[in-house]
Amino acid sequence: MNAPKKNRWLIAASAIFIHLSIGAAYAYSVYTQPLVTSKGWSVASVTTAFTIMMVLGGGSAALFGKFVEKSGPRKSAMLAAVLFGLGQAGSGFAISMDSLTGFLLSYGLLSGFGLGIGYIAPVSTLVKWFPDKRGLATGMAVLGFGTGALITAPVAASLIESIGINYTFYILGASYFTLMMLGASYIAPPPAGWMPEGMKEAVKAGTKKITKDLSQATSGEAVKTKHFWMLWTMMLINTSAGIMMISVASPMAQNIVGLSAGAAATMVGIMGIFNGGGRLGWAAISDYISRPKVFIIFFIIQLAAFITLPIITSALIFQIFIFLVVSCYGGGFSNLPAFIGDLFGTKELGAIHGYLLTTWSLGGLIGPTLVSQIYTRTGSYIPVFYVFTGLIIVALIISLMLNRSIKKVKTEQKELHYEDSTSKV
Repeated sequence: MNAPKKNRWLIAASAIFIHLSIGAAYAYSVYTQPLVTSKGWSVASVTTAFTIMMVLGGGSAALFGKFVEKSGPRKSAMLAAVLFGLGQAGSGFAISMDSLTGFLLSYGLLSGFGLGIGYIAPVSTLVKWFPDKRGLATGMAVLGFGTGALITAPVAASLIESIGINYTFYILGASYFTLMMLGASYIAPPPAGWMPEGMKEAVKAGTKKITKDLSQATSGEAVKTKHFWMLWTMMLINTSAGIMMISVASPMAQNIVGLSAGAAATMVGIMGIFNGGGRLGWAAISDYISRPKVFIIFFIIQLAAFITLPIITSALIFQIFIFLVVSCYGGGFSNLPAFIGDLFGTKELGAIHGYLLTTWSLGGLIGPTLVSQIYTRTGSYIPVFYVFTGLIIVALIISLMLNRSIKKVKTEQKELHYEDSTSKV
């Protein structure tokens, strides 16, 4: 087998470049007030552009999953760079033309397609380069996505103040395009069956066993399995709970435990750190305790949080629980690609990942809609916790069933392998 010509850590860096760029989408709130003030557009209209992009982010990941598998990570990431960069720069042009429709099409539509394709393009490749550290590898990339807004928000705010919002979009669009193209130009899959030298030596010495994936399935085969739909449901509930918390964390904390507006704003900033840190931390932990167990831990933590939050009077404890819930939200996304590899192999990981990211779009609608409807009808956030307690219980039961099912399949595979080897003797 030929030695790989590329450095896998530089492949990881390339994926981070791509995810940092598209992750800037979460800094959108920086643009809201300047657009309302300078253009006279309503807050609802301006927010619509972000909603379109988020919905298309998950939807296009599913729609273009097969395209990513057929075209490979480089061409897919380059297409994402063109779409996302053009969408951002085009937003500046739409603003200069005072066209809300143009803004919705460029920021919402073009950037949304670029976001979805750019999200999944590097992930299946990373899983193949890190057979020994699947969770860590995907965690690094998705950490980039989670922290992209932390870098973009202050930069964008400074640019808006100094050169205006339309030129800000021109500069950022060109920057995202350049960064994503740099990542796309280096990223490539490893040779079939490739393993890092340290892993090869450990396998030869008998100190490490290669953990086989549960199956090698196409995307069409995967969606017909119960494991796919169990994971899909778990992700939908985890995502809905996380986005719900992110969408109302500030007013919720002020309403329930009396945080000041300034303290609540600080809490929101810290939530971003836990969102990003949870993506890397939980993914790295999953390499040691397994992906099914990490998801079980997610739902135990969230169950404890949603049961306890309605009766908490301590602002500190209240915030700690919110930080934990948000870390589980981020950790769900970083563990997902590695979990897919464990269950269905890497044959069409990108396409399967795309299908499962429909939970991102749906969760983005379900979480905020539920909390806003409940608060509108009751005037309180407390009933929200009871509703999500019920959903988390469902998710916990499914995660326990999935863990049990995986163990059962592995046992059956071992028995079958033993019978085959005995019959050959």
